[in-house]
Amino acid sequence: MDWGRRACRKVWEAQPSGKPETGNFADNKPMKHSPRIVLGVSGGIAAYKAADLVRRLKERGAEVRVVLTESAQQFVTPLTFQALSGHPVRTSLWDREAEAAMGHIELARWADQIVIAPASADCIARLATGQANDLLTTLCLATTAKVSVAPAMNHQMFAHPATQHNLSLLRARGVIILGPAAGSQACGEEGLGRMVEPMELAEAVLAPARAPLLAGRRVLLSAGPTREPIDPVRFITNRSSGKMGYAIAAAAVAHGASVVLVSGPVQLPTPAGVRRIDVETAADMHAAILGEIASTDIYIGTAAVADYQPVCCADQKIKKSGDCVQLELKPAPDILKAIQALPTRPFTVGFAAETQHVEANAKLKLQSKSLDMIAANQVSRTQGFDCDDNALTVYWAGGEQALSLKPKAQLAHELIDVIAKRYAETRHAS
Repeated sequence: MDWGRRACRKVWEAQPSGKPETGNFADNKPMKHSPRIVLGVSGGIAAYKAADLVRRLKERGAEVRVVLTESAQQFVTPLTFQALSGHPVRTSLWDREAEAAMGHIELARWADQIVIAPASADCIARLATGQANDLLTTLCLATTAKVSVAPAMNHQMFAHPATQHNLSLLRARGVIILGPAAGSQACGEEGLGRMVEPMELAEAVLAPARAPLLAGRRVLLSAGPTREPIDPVRFITNRSSGKMGYAIAAAAVAHGASVVLVSGPVQLPTPAGVRRIDVETAADMHAAILGEIASTDIYIGTAAVADYQPVCCADQKIKKSGDCVQLELKPAPDILKAIQALPTRPFTVGFAAETQHVEANAKLKLQSKSLDMIAANQVSRTQGFDCDDNALTVYWAGGEQALSLKPKAQLAHELIDVIAKRYAETRHAS
């Protein structure tokens, strides 16, 4: 049953703002109550994080009711969630008192959103196949509210073709996939499969609805620095933290895009809904981007890619001798030049981080690289590299727009607005 697509279509048609409401959708009235979230918790070690998610959602004004699967109760207890949410916790489809009044239908109608966090591989599989063999999956079939899932599982389980197929089915039906993130796992291994942190999930779930300016578009981004090895323990790099690129990736997802992020070495969680490819050197990033570029509509190059790399990398650590050491450098692969040379290339946005002559240098790069747009910024100790705030001036042929200093998360949405508008204009003109 194509429950997710029907549910989301009904919500979007009834709510121009994109925010679902309860009751009669034909009335087309704005929601006047606090956001109503049904939080479904499936079985997995990440279930303990769901308790913090309840707290984060309530801090932001949401009313939360919790449904625990039978497996989830092996990790967490209903009493914990009752204390945090202020409501009784539902655990069974066969609760006689609640179901005397068709409680699962009532709860499905009550919700503005159903969020499943963590969503185990088993839970995702049952959702994908339209099963209704417990209260949580039954609610998802019975609701007209938006449904989101936050996957959490071993990285091999997440990468398995069956899991990826199930996630693709859910996406096609309008279900929002939040994460997962990469990092260390309870099994002791590293990889993609960690549940997105509760703070980020709460912000994603309760984010103001935005016009889907990039709906149906595929956006490819690069972010962070590259590392060019000198010997097995040393490398050349720069101060880029990746924060601007990661914020832009999150903003593009919020505007409806399918986003792939090619990232240099950074200490940042993967934005919800983003597919991330980790690289280290400029050559690695060059290969990864060209491998993804064919089906891309918009490429945004925020990464601080090395301009030069050592001619040779020593096989062993270079020992200190007291003498001067000369390091011979050669040009690193030029990603924008490679994209420019493609027979068919995407709408391409470059970045120019400058310490002087910002406008002149940005316009020169715009022209020499044949970019559709460039975002330029003055880097200093208070903005740009390794800072939480930034300011940009965006240039294109015959136009420009200044975006004032503000947090990068906010600035990213303003930049996506400019990019989406210009992209639509150029595609309409062609």
